[in-house]
Amino acid sequence: MSKRKFIYDPETLSYKQVETSSKKWLTIFLAGLIVGIGIIILLLSSPNGYFLTPREKNLMRENENLKLNYTLLDKKMEKIQLVLNDIKQRDNNIYRTIFEAEPISDEVRAGGYGGVDLYKNLEGYSDSDLIKKSMQEAEKIEKQLVVQSKSFDEVVKLAKNKEKMLAHLPAIQPVQNKDLKRMASGYGMRIHPILKTRKMHWGMDFSAKTGTPIYATADGIVTHAGWKANGYGQHVVINHGFGYETLYGHMNKVAVKKGQKVKRGEIIGYVGNTGLSAGPHCHYEVHVNGRKVNPINYYYNDLTPQMYAQLRKLAKEENQSLD
Repeated sequence: MSKRKFIYDPETLSYKQVETSSKKWLTIFLAGLIVGIGIIILLLSSPNGYFLTPREKNLMRENENLKLNYTLLDKKMEKIQLVLNDIKQRDNNIYRTIFEAEPISDEVRAGGYGGVDLYKNLEGYSDSDLIKKSMQEAEKIEKQLVVQSKSFDEVVKLAKNKEKMLAHLPAIQPVQNKDLKRMASGYGMRIHPILKTRKMHWGMDFSAKTGTPIYATADGIVTHAGWKANGYGQHVVINHGFGYETLYGHMNKVAVKKGQKVKRGEIIGYVGNTGLSAGPHCHYEVHVNGRKVNPINYYYNDLTPQMYAQLRKLAKEENQSLD
């Protein structure tokens, strides 16, 4: 049986038992444990990071700065996208139109970007969605810039050839105004003078005296010169390049040969009445990429606005053609 020790307390005038050291230390340990657990709970539940280390506080500030920078970057890329959209509209509707180039489709400009697993390494973070969005926008803009750069390279090339192209673009009347009797018939449905039925008249008829000079309306190479069983009698066909071709029908005399290079304004033949024709005239056609179009749109080089307006008015009249 263990011995118990007592001490006299003069204030209470009684004896008190002396506690053993093990109990004392146990009490101290339990008190310390409770205090420690309380501190840990406070650290874990603190919303303001009062108990974070200096390093942890620095990391938190860096994360907030990164988040702010990504947000600002996202806004800047939105502005860049607006500028790119404006450039795209100008490119398609102005630059490429001037040089008669096909516009670039939205599908080609947008292209594909961002594979399924491309941004997988960015997942699992608190700001993953923001970062992924910024990366996707950056890649999208990069793709569009590549397409736009290639487009401008093409436009520059077209611009260098513009002077050459303009020389090969039909731009004058095949018969000079001073030699004209009248503009007999225009492009559209007309009564054929020989067949006496309504047929599509694919060109314009310029009435003039037999022997009146007929001029090439643009630079090019003669691909046909002479007779052919197609109703045009003696006629000339010129390939101007860039998809343009012109035909001059019912000549009295042809002044060029097949394969010959000609310049705009050069005499290629003389007005006649050969083939299916009801009188001396020059039947004139313009073909673009193999399609017959209205020649009225190709007289901008030798007519005043008033003269052009009058010619356009006469061409619309549904009268009898001369061929």
